[in-house]
Amino acid sequence: MQNDKLINYLHLHFIVFIWGFTAVLGDLITIDAVPLVWFRMLLGSFFVLIYIWFTKGRLKVSLKSLVIFALIGFLIALHWLAFFKAVKISNVSITLAMMSTGAFFTSLLEPIFFKRKIIKYEVVFGLIVIVGLYIIFNVETAYLTGILFALLSSFLGALFSIFNGMIIKTCDATTISFYELFFGVVFITIFIFSTEGFNVSFFALSSTDWIYILLLASVCTAYAFIAAVHIMKWISPYTLMLTTNLEPVYGIILALLILGDKEYMNPTFYLGALLILMTVIMNGIIKTRKKV
Repeated sequence: MQNDKLINYLHLHFIVFIWGFTAVLGDLITIDAVPLVWFRMLLGSFFVLIYIWFTKGRLKVSLKSLVIFALIGFLIALHWLAFFKAVKISNVSITLAMMSTGAFFTSLLEPIFFKRKIIKYEVVFGLIVIVGLYIIFNVETAYLTGILFALLSSFLGALFSIFNGMIIKTCDATTISFYELFFGVVFITIFIFSTEGFNVSFFALSSTDWIYILLLASVCTAYAFIAAVHIMKWISPYTLMLTTNLEPVYGIILALLILGDKEYMNPTFYLGALLILMTVIMNGIIKTRKKV
């Protein structure tokens, strides 16, 4: 029993490590954010569909559910487009530091969607996050556009997470994932057709890019999601929250090791990033303890 708990805990860290590696892959893949996300969602939905077929899962859902999945798929597509755009025009460290603000955005959005009162300590934590952002804005002015795209991605991520939380009990999580990825592909396909359209060069990727994209779609998307759903059955919300917040830490360390000098930032940047990360972790600890 103790060994099973340890294995699940290590598995969780591996999943979070994979999530952190996603941004590094986004930097290594040489194509722009739009085709990158299109390939990720297309292949990701294909791999999830294979999993559903092997496990004899169900794809049948109501029309109302399909409409909701389509809307959330649209948000996820926008979230990933902004995320990889931020990686492309700034770097991995900047993007992941800004993504740490997701919990802050969630605390702002939850009172709106769940009609709950604003909690005082969340206001305090929100102000501390703003201080952390101010520090980063001041020392990394060259990456201003990338910072804004990353913050937009973080906001959209918080938004679709809330919507997913509202519908997760209505359908199997893997089925929801498939439809959201599928509809994300549909929306990006419409966008591509309305702009430059598909051509031979769109699919003429280097062998290295194909390897990285397959890794992104299979391991970092389909596997990570399916495994995370399984882990949630065995890991406490407190452990899950603390470990998930290590994603930017793992990602920034990986970026420094793999991408080298381009990821070294002003020391003050790390102070601002640490301030945001520690605030998010403290917010999660307090929330979890109040539920116990």
